[in-house]
Amino acid sequence: MSTVRDGVLTRGARGLGALVCLLLALLSALWIIRDLTIAQQAADVGRFWLGETPRPREFTAWATSALDPLLVLGALVAAVAVLRTAVPSAVATGALLSLAAATALLRTPLVWMLGAGWLQGLDSGLTARARLTALAQLALAVALLVVSVRGRQPDGSTARGAHALQRPVTPAYGVVRAVSPGAAPEAPGRPFKGPAVTTAVLLGAAGLAVAGWELHWWARLGGDLYGKGLFGDASVFRALLQPPVHWQALALALSALTAAAAALRRAAWARPAALTAAALLCVHGGVALAFALHTGKLGRFAALPAPARLEVGTAAFVAAAGLAVLIAAARPGVPAAVPEAVLAYGGAPGEARPPHAPPPPSTLPPGW
Repeated sequence: MSTVRDGVLTRGARGLGALVCLLLALLSALWIIRDLTIAQQAADVGRFWLGETPRPREFTAWATSALDPLLVLGALVAAVAVLRTAVPSAVATGALLSLAAATALLRTPLVWMLGAGWLQGLDSGLTARARLTALAQLALAVALLVVSVRGRQPDGSTARGAHALQRPVTPAYGVVRAVSPGAAPEAPGRPFKGPAVTTAVLLGAAGLAVAGWELHWWARLGGDLYGKGLFGDASVFRALLQPPVHWQALALALSALTAAAAALRRAAWARPAALTAAALLCVHGGVALAFALHTGKLGRFAALPAPARLEVGTAAFVAAAGLAVLIAAARPGVPAAVPEAVLAYGGAPGEARPPHAPPPPSTLPPGW
């Protein structure tokens, strides 16, 4: 059972969590603005995100990738979700944890990459600032984890219910609309069965597809070459804040499979986790399709070798699965349970009673 359901996120924790989300968004946004300032045209930044290699106006390196605007948007959405009191605590906590996990997965390899010797040709001050940004965002991800764990207080609904059972009950002849015994109410925000199954199947299939290609590249390239694409090397370097290509793919597969497992269990935090993984899937597949279009692979798809067609088809499936999961996971979850009213009457003869309720006896039994 997830600990997210065991408590309520306090107002102070919500405010602090939203502040940390805004700081995360600000750090990435500043680097996007920096890239816009060094670009010959603003559209060059977008083309670089989609796989092209336009040159910046200055002799320097690009800093951002298509993941950075996604992190900015995700942090802003998480901040809004946390600040809205109508969002259940489990969903708000799931949004914070999903953002923290995505940030940690995408920024961790930058800690050693930006200090590697093969980056000595770049401005040392620039790489130092980029590395400091990565460390700061990792620290903010840890802060989100602490807020999510320590910012909850026990839900007193169970205790209040037990206390109510111990209170003396006012004598009454009848009770109408009493709560009927049955299954316990579901956790607020928990996904319904249909969207949960759809989310689990699509995320699981997309995650396995991405992981399968990583196994293919490991077998084809060998351990040494694959390790360079996993932990970073000058041959795969594109942007200062972009993780290595194979690290990024494995992080995406892990995120998708984790969210699929949560959706299969219908955990209350499954929806924000699925939204995060689906957004990463859309970007991953969309960038691969854009690159295939730029290189002409889509125009001559039928003439491509079978492995190349399978690779393009996988990218299309990953992007489509991510879009479908975004739609399914964005649907509202289980609403908060509203306790049914309990009406007691007949404490005294002649007392008003609810409609259609039988009247009490004219003389109450002895000791009533």
